[in-house]
Amino acid sequence: MSSTIEDLTIQYEENGEVVVQELDKVVLTKGAWTTIMFRYKQIDNKTGKFGKDMYTIRRYRKMKGEYRPQSKFNISSPDQARKIIETLEGWIKDLEA
Repeated sequence: MSSTIEDLTIQYEENGEVVVQELDKVVLTKGAWTTIMFRYKQIDNKTGKFGKDMYTIRRYRKMKGEYRPQSKFNISSPDQARKIIETLEGWIKDLEA
């Protein structure tokens, strides 16, 4: 567990080898409930090489001084990411009109 937002990561190792490589992270909200969007790559078990860029949104809750994972949403493809972006942009334009 991590006690600071800066320490939260999805980078993961097995037997000393990185199998999930964090490429970037953006903190969307801070506080007792923290939301972070990560960009990452994962090892393909068949090839042993890192696959395509992937994205996930993770929610953490701070309890007793430690951030604990509460929920996650994995964006499954670039097409799904584009649809999310287009939908949010449309909704925001409607609000601003």
